[in-house]
Amino acid sequence: MCDFGQPHSHPSTSLGARADFGFLVDVPEVRALVDETRRLTGEIADTAARVEALRPAFAKLLSADGWLPKAFGEADPKSGMGSGIGQYALYRAEDSSLCLFSLVIPAGAETPIHDHLAWGLIGVYRGMQSETVYRRVDDGRDEAKATLEVARKQTVKRGEFYTLLPPLDDIHYVRTVSRGPSVSIHLLANDTACVTRHKFDATAGTVTAFRSGYSNAQCAEAPRT
Repeated sequence: MCDFGQPHSHPSTSLGARADFGFLVDVPEVRALVDETRRLTGEIADTAARVEALRPAFAKLLSADGWLPKAFGEADPKSGMGSGIGQYALYRAEDSSLCLFSLVIPAGAETPIHDHLAWGLIGVYRGMQSETVYRRVDDGRDEAKATLEVARKQTVKRGEFYTLLPPLDDIHYVRTVSRGPSVSIHLLANDTACVTRHKFDATAGTVTAFRSGYSNAQCAEAPRT
């Protein structure tokens, strides 16, 4: 899953230091989660069981105060997600098999409907979000079209989190419903912002390929799928 056993770089948390891989935020809380992910990956082959086993470590990161640098919790006016949404890499495996990042959504803003294409855990570190999850009910034969229906809606408060186990629960959009911006933490088994993913228009039934990009790190020139 991760580049386990490989040496990690330790770049500055400054947004001016655009290191691509390793610990972009090198603090004990982030290292503890990555280390636990390494351990459980070696011990648990079943994805659903592994994700379940990761819940305590992920909850510990969400409940810890002070580890996220201020700049990684702010909006990004040049965001690839639009609406000032900032996506800040905290850790990236060099083989693109694991990433940890913060997603900052300004008050009243929302993401497009999108997928992730990887298992993972997503939780709210600051503020409050409304999540709408979709299920795809067409056969997927036409890459440019999709028929979606709402599977569920939920409000996610600080410290609360949910799992992604594609193909279930992988398509959603998130809106900030707190007075201030929301910050969510994502642990995903790909290099999410650099992977070619999909945006959906549920009304028009259309699908568009996109890469969101990170606000603080570069993607390779060739899209990663």
